[in-house]
This record gives sequence, structure tokens and C-alpha cells, in this order.
Amino acid sequence: MRQFNFTSGKVPFSGTPIMPKMGKHVKRIVIGAAAVVVIVVFASDATYQIQEQEQAVLTTFGVPKAISETGLHFKIPFIQQVQKVNTTIQGFPIGYTLDNNATVENEGIMITADYNFIDVDFFVEYRIAEPVKYLYTSNQPEEILKSIAQSCIRTVIASYNVDDVLTTGKSEIQSRIREMILKQTEEQDLGIQLVNITIQDSEPPTQEVMKAFKAVETAKQGKETALNNANKYRNEKLPEAEAEADQIIQDAEAQKQVRINEAEAEVARFNAMYEEYSKNPEITKKRMFYETMENVLPVMKLVIDSGDGIQKILPLDSFDGTGSAGSNPKSQENEVAGSDTTTSDNAQ
Repeated sequence: MRQFNFTSGKVPFSGTPIMPKMGKHVKRIVIGAAAVVVIVVFASDATYQIQEQEQAVLTTFGVPKAISETGLHFKIPFIQQVQKVNTTIQGFPIGYTLDNNATVENEGIMITADYNFIDVDFFVEYRIAEPVKYLYTSNQPEEILKSIAQSCIRTVIASYNVDDVLTTGKSEIQSRIREMILKQTEEQDLGIQLVNITIQDSEPPTQEVMKAFKAVETAKQGKETALNNANKYRNEKLPEAEAEADQIIQDAEAQKQVRINEAEAEVARFNAMYEEYSKNPEITKKRMFYETMENVLPVMKLVIDSGDGIQKILPLDSFDGTGSAGSNPKSQENEVAGSDTTTSDNAQ
């Protein structure tokens, strides 16, 4: 029996210490709890469940593999990853919304073969056939499918009259659209299979929509008209400008040839003059003087008195062989020669 020390307020210690035994016990409990947690984590990450109408894609080091068997499956924790996809039939609307059935004008309003506007609503049904391609071929396979469907719908609707779209042609239109979508989805290889596409409703658009579309079409026609007029003006003016440029070039070439001919004629005239000058320098100088006076004073008659009573009247013949009307070049040349000789004799 332990005795209490009233002076110190402590119980005298006797026997084996108790605290070390309790510390070991707590440590074992902590280790055990941690082990249980690790086991639970590994167990939860090492298994996965595939439900009905569901498939999984198991990825190991980036390599995907489709798992279609339902039930419990095992995988390597932290190494293998699982993505599940819903393989049930799903769908989306075109031309309206599922929430409040509101019209989506940029999807439902179309133009028929007889240039009428029509508002057609469709519903597209699909399912995921190949989960690996669905997950890894594209980022948004549903959006791609919707774009393909819209393109095919507009192409087919544009080949039918408005009466066929509203009444008896719906089944044929649906069939043609389905065939086109199936062909394009196979080419895209999205992993999605088209199940069905149906016309939910078809009716003429509202007056406000009709006015808006007509305004757009009018603007497009105005644009095309302006482009056609501009092209027409260009086609008219371009040949005229090219012809004018060619005419300017031809005129320049002709002027160039005229200048060349004039220069050649001047050279020939100078050579002839030099030849005459070399034969009779004095006579040639006087004759050049007389011709210069004739050019300076074209309306005046130049009378030359040699002092022997013989008067000579200019103009005289020039060196190029052209003379005044009614004049005899040979007689005038003789007269000039005689006058020059007489003048020279008188000067002596």
C-alpha cells in the first residue's frame, strides 16, 4: 500500500514505471491506424466498378485501353488511370433549347430551294461507340457532331421546296440528312455513332425574322452589285488605259524617229555644205551669209549689186537642192558665182 507524504504532497514511487508502457502502446495504435489508412487508400484506388450502359478507358503510362465488361475491376494504384464514359443514347436539339423550348434563330432558320425562309427544329440522337476515340481523337466531339449535323441539314433543306419541308417530304429529308451525317462522322472517326435525327417542328418564321433575313439578303445583293459594278468599271477602263499607254509609247517612238531623221538630215546637210566649202570657201561663206539673211528677213527681198550693173535678187537655192518657186537653180548659182567673182575683183 502506497503512503501519501503530506509534507511534499507526492506519492512515494515504488515498483516499475508506468509511462513507458503507455507510450509504446500509443505508438502501436498510431502505426496500426496509418497502416489501415494506407490499405484503405490503396484498396480504393486499386479497384473500379463498371455499371450497365457504361464503359471505361484504362490508361497505363499514356497507353489507353477500352474496358467494356461490367463489374469490379482491379488496377495498379497511381500508375493506371480510369476514365468512364456513358454509352447510353444521348441527344441535343438544333433550332431550339431543351430548357424552355426557345427558338435559336441562327440554327433553325433556313432557305429552301424556292428561296423561301423556313424555321425547322431537329433533334439528334447519338451514342459513344468507341470510348478511346471519343476521348482522344478530339477535344469536343459533340460540338463537331453538331456542326456536321447543321451543315448537312442546311444542304438538304436547300434542295427542297418549302411545301415539301412543311408537309410530305419530311421522311425523305430525314433519311438524306442521316446518310450524310453518317458518312461524315465515319470520315472524322470521332468514336460517336449517330442513332437517329428527326424533324421536331417546321413552320414559316415570324415577320420580324423575315424582315431581318430580307435585310441581310438585300445587303448581300447590294454588296454583290457594287462588286459587279466595280469589276465592270475596271474591265472598261483598264483596256482604255492600256490603249492610251500604248499610244503614248508609239507617239514617243515616232517622235524619237523624227528626231533621229532630223539629226541625220542635219548631218547630211552639214557634210554637203562642208564639201562645197572645201571646193570654194569664199563663195560658200557668202552664200551661207545670204541664206542666213533670207531666214532672218523672210518677207524682204535682198538685192545684191556687184558693181557691174547686174543686180541679183534673193532667195537663192540652198545646198540641199530646194529653191524658190519659179527660179532656175543653175542660172542663180551661175549668177551668184559671177557676182562673187566680180565683187572679189572690185575688192582687189
